[in-house]
Amino acid sequence: MDWPEIQRRSLEDFEGLVRQLQTYQLAENPLYRQYAEAVGQTQARSLTEIPFLPISFFKEQLVMTGAFTPEAIFESSGTTGAIPSRHAIRDLSLYRHQLHQNFERVYGPVTDWCILALLPSYLERGNSSLVYMVQELIQRGGNPDSGFYLNEWDRLIDQLEKGERAGRKTLLIGVGFALLDLCERYQTRFQHTTVLETGGMKGRRREWIREEVHTHLCTNFGVECVHSEYGMTELLSQAYSVGDGVFECPPWMRVLIREEEDPLSVRTSGRGLINIIDLANIHSCAFIATEDVGELMPDGRFRVLGRRDGAELRGCSLLLTS
Repeated sequence: MDWPEIQRRSLEDFEGLVRQLQTYQLAENPLYRQYAEAVGQTQARSLTEIPFLPISFFKEQLVMTGAFTPEAIFESSGTTGAIPSRHAIRDLSLYRHQLHQNFERVYGPVTDWCILALLPSYLERGNSSLVYMVQELIQRGGNPDSGFYLNEWDRLIDQLEKGERAGRKTLLIGVGFALLDLCERYQTRFQHTTVLETGGMKGRRREWIREEVHTHLCTNFGVECVHSEYGMTELLSQAYSVGDGVFECPPWMRVLIREEEDPLSVRTSGRGLINIIDLANIHSCAFIATEDVGELMPDGRFRVLGRRDGAELRGCSLLLTS
């Protein structure tokens, strides 16, 4: 199975692709097979019977389907002292292909955008999948003013104002605490700038709920809404929210919900812990049980409500909402 096949079939035969990929990963991924055998789920008849690998396994060893030498290994940023997750990437071209298809599905051609990245906690640690993602978008977009800004507030503000004066489509992508830091230095009314929040406080500030962060950003930047990106080291794909706090997956990704007290009880709607099927994870594991709390809607869109009690805070985390 390869990426062109997944892209072609994901809209028409998602469940067929899932069965095919799960069979392959049970055969070629010893860790996933051992976990499926341990929980007694080696013969899934539906999406809700699939064994979802706990995300913590990515901290303990490289989760690999088949034998290969990784082209790259992405590492999570985590919090100070935490063990990072590691994702072995067999083929970075697969990551790039799905990234651009997914981004342009939501935002149109990347060449239309100037991308200004405010990701200090990720730049301070190497091998970040988020940094690689933004670098790739910047490179493909080709705008000479695009770039990363690490504590270069005056230079960043100059670029934001330049874009506003020129009527240029600008994507300001930043981790939550850094966007709030920017608010303390710069208040304006954006007309041509889209704000994309891609994480929480990373231990730099008190944890805010997502609605609180977005309301503050909207007030200070004069925008109607703030967009969000939901992704993680252990996944190759991303889900996007265009301002209402509701995330939509690309065709090759799907969210399910599991019970906290019974991790094998999986549903196709409701509130609980988030399980993710990411068919781009061909060479690791496509079936991941996260520690994020969410609400899944009948149409497949979802909200992220926070982190499970006792779970380590991650880059994508904001505190649980009521």
